[in-house]
Amino acid sequence: MEAPLSLVPGPRGLHTLHPKARPLTSTMPLARSLSVTSLTGLEDWEDEVDLENVVLFEVAWEVANKVGGIYTVIQTKAKITSDEWGENYFLIGPYMEQNVRTQVELLDPPNPAMRRTIESMNSKGCKVYFGRWLIEGGPYVVLLDITATAWSLDRWKTELWDSCTIGVPWYDREANDAVLFGFLTAWFLGEFTAQCEEKPFIIGHFHEWLSGVGLFLCRIRKLPVATIFTTHATLLGRYLCAGSVDFYNNLQTFNVDKEAGDRQIYHRYCMERAAIHCTHVFTTVSQITAVEAEHLLKRKPDLVTPNGLNVKKFSAMHEFQNLHAQSKARIQEFVRGHFYGHLDFNLDKTLFFFIAGRYEFSNKGADIFLEALARLNYLLRVNGSESTVVAFFIMPARTNNFNVETLKGQAVRKQLWDTANSVKEKFGKKLYESLLVGNLPDMNKMLDKEDFTMMKRAIFATQRHSFPPICTHNMLDDSTDPILNTIRRIGLFNSSADRVKVIFHPEFLSSTSPLLPVDYEEFVRGCHLGVFPSYYEPWGYTPAECTVMGIPSISTNLSGFGCFMEEHIADPSAYGIYILDRRFRSLDDSCTQLTSFLYSFCQQSRRQRIIQRNRTERLSDLLDWKYLGRYYMYARRMALAKAFPDNFTYEPHEPTAAQGFRYPRPASVPPSPSISRHSSPHHSETEEDDERYDEDEEAEKDRQNIKPPATMASVPDWRKQPKKPSSEASTSSNASTPTLPSSPSDLSSPGSSIIEERN
Repeated sequence: MEAPLSLVPGPRGLHTLHPKARPLTSTMPLARSLSVTSLTGLEDWEDEVDLENVVLFEVAWEVANKVGGIYTVIQTKAKITSDEWGENYFLIGPYMEQNVRTQVELLDPPNPAMRRTIESMNSKGCKVYFGRWLIEGGPYVVLLDITATAWSLDRWKTELWDSCTIGVPWYDREANDAVLFGFLTAWFLGEFTAQCEEKPFIIGHFHEWLSGVGLFLCRIRKLPVATIFTTHATLLGRYLCAGSVDFYNNLQTFNVDKEAGDRQIYHRYCMERAAIHCTHVFTTVSQITAVEAEHLLKRKPDLVTPNGLNVKKFSAMHEFQNLHAQSKARIQEFVRGHFYGHLDFNLDKTLFFFIAGRYEFSNKGADIFLEALARLNYLLRVNGSESTVVAFFIMPARTNNFNVETLKGQAVRKQLWDTANSVKEKFGKKLYESLLVGNLPDMNKMLDKEDFTMMKRAIFATQRHSFPPICTHNMLDDSTDPILNTIRRIGLFNSSADRVKVIFHPEFLSSTSPLLPVDYEEFVRGCHLGVFPSYYEPWGYTPAECTVMGIPSISTNLSGFGCFMEEHIADPSAYGIYILDRRFRSLDDSCTQLTSFLYSFCQQSRRQRIIQRNRTERLSDLLDWKYLGRYYMYARRMALAKAFPDNFTYEPHEPTAAQGFRYPRPASVPPSPSISRHSSPHHSETEEDDERYDEDEEAEKDRQNIKPPATMASVPDWRKQPKKPSSEASTSSNASTPTLPSSPSDLSSPGSSIIEERN
């Protein structure tokens, strides 16, 4: 019999879990934590685990509710999880009517136990909805309406204090929502267990602190649920980094209780820490976050589960270069209008850089990016470069409308286009008639006075006596906005002398926008370089999305994505993945390094950029959920073994002798060759023929280093129509790399791995 959970007072009056509360580790200790070095770190299983009698519930506040990156994690992972679990996979999230109308098809539960559970809860005053999320994989969702049970908030907060001694202040609406959502989740899981005639094994996978209350309530109430908790970013870490603290050099010295209390998030911190210490398996999304969690939350993660993407959604097979050209043309049209009257630079020699994400000025690296752009502007000017850089900042901020001058620019561009088309039609008609009678046209008679007057008026309309605007919208806090204030300080005002232009678009991109009518994916494809010099980035979906679309990017060694790619690629910059050192360098040195990256990229020829994009796109398999989803599979099996040791076994193996594989440099050296035989449709005779680059040969060598993902087996019949049990019923300093199975159904196959080292 497992000892009861106990919670003891914490140093600031609100209370945290006693270390003994860590579940089942005394009976089933792990020999070591697991790492993601070389996409391995998973143990071999002697017998395949039978999932017929197992039900998986995945709980997150962002199920069918887009708030941040967790939505992308769950949405893109749904397909492979549904393929593995079939009808035994359910997502639990909050009911948001505006999202349900467009994303969820409400249904009657096909599962009798699920139907009885929902009916029972609804009869007691709850509002529980069941349906299918309209995304790839079409998983079932259970949506809990927290507003319908808001009358229970005080009673549940009292119970939370009595059982866990965690107090939640009345004014913190987000924490109150977490309490309501957590109690409803625990109620639902308990009710489902009671309604199953033949008890299944239940896995509850909880994401982030907003779902954490449900996890530790399951443990306190001793529900038969194997629990997993994944933190995508620690609460305290995000707050500390936003406060300009030397975070990573002081991880071991922070007084975490005091720091959380000073920032008035101690109750949230207690919820997060309680969930982490109560869960059977604790995972994080990157090794850098694992180190952070170990010091701030006082538990080492059992497993690192890197975030992936549905590569099929973002890949365009061999057409991605054409898509880049098409999307770039649409961005160029916007630039023509935005810079009317000052369009004194060659768009064919203009590079588009961008940074996108949550508006966290320091955490996302917007501060260092702006400083590097000022230095880049100086270098391009003093060296007489013909290249021009247009840097986009796509960060949503508080605005009240579009900037009138920006809208006027697009109107002027359209007027010029209409004028040119009108003159072209008249010119073409006269030319056609002249040729019909067998005469060469008299060029002096092709255009009359009216045509010249129309063209002169159009030219005069493009005159502008002010610089092109920096911001495309009217900012509500213009005088205090950090990006605008920094631009004023460094003097990048889009003048004719500047070789670096800046455009701040404080709104999410949309194809219906009257200003820049492109969606985010199309915009990324049209740019040349994504710049994400984040100081705090537990994973980093923005550079990952760039990679699968074949767009080079700059990341840092403080982001999960940057560390992940640095581990698996011997020369990341050769593949268009530039890793900025923000951990072991001063801010000024990091800015100098970023400037060097940007300037060297500007010096590349068009052919070199095409070759680099080809290489970048070939890395997309590294980020495919078909590979990275296996870490989640392993976490679930580890949780089953720890929660139900009589039914599932887990025998840790000794570390193997296999060394981590580092993805080799491309066949051609230097990383950006000057000649391409296959990638560029335009071969320049002026370039020296001193280096051979064979795209097909290099791509074939890369394919040998990354095995193509095995096709998922079809869902068994018993998962399509669940049987009675389901319907009735880390980080580690050790760098060793055990093998990773080559297919989801081959978890017991020794010696198989995604990446092989070739001689």
